[in-house]
Amino acid sequence: MSGGPRARVLGEVAAEVLSARREHPVRVALDGCSAAGKTTLANELAGVLRWHTAREVIRAELDYFKRAPELRTTYPIESSESYYYEVYDYDAIRERLLKPLGPGGDRRYVNGLRDTSARTQLAVPPRTAAPDAILIADGTFLQRPELNNYWDLRIYVHVTFETVLRRGAVRDAAWMDSREAAAHRYRTRYIPGERLYINQIHPADRAQLVLNNEDPATLTITRRPAPRR
Repeated sequence: MSGGPRARVLGEVAAEVLSARREHPVRVALDGCSAAGKTTLANELAGVLRWHTAREVIRAELDYFKRAPELRTTYPIESSESYYYEVYDYDAIRERLLKPLGPGGDRRYVNGLRDTSARTQLAVPPRTAAPDAILIADGTFLQRPELNNYWDLRIYVHVTFETVLRRGAVRDAAWMDSREAAAHRYRTRYIPGERLYINQIHPADRAQLVLNNEDPATLTITRRPAPRR
């Protein structure tokens, strides 16, 4: 990765991660709205960490822990409520990934169960993490009560909802009928669901680090004194 503000900030984040020593693998959350740039940042951060340490770095995209569509029955499946409350399998994230890597865990984990559509189950064999491994996980809603206490470091990736709409419509037009169809999905499902999360959980206030990724070239960092429980 070339130099500049983004490289500098990622170096600072990597230093924070490496300083978060535990007697078990360190579990790092990159939380944020859709199209905030979480996966790209998580991949870049993992690369910086692998450059600076010999410790094992595990990547997990929590879009591979969605619940099968047929199990989402409490709300209309295209609603913002279904997206916020029903899309992710929080029990599986906790029991198959976070708890095994935490205090007293056996370190045997999986980093996914279904493809990103959640329609196809994946044959992912369990792996055993090194005692000093680092987990870099990205996804939305990572500080919900079902998961919050299982992270050792919380990083919130901030962008405005205007940016979520603009980036998301461009990105998702590739698999939807058009950019406008993608934009409609963001306006009616993703953004309202993510507003629910922000209004209920206040994730930027709970996170130890906040990354402003509104302009990826000039990524900035804010440190919080401690997460709220």
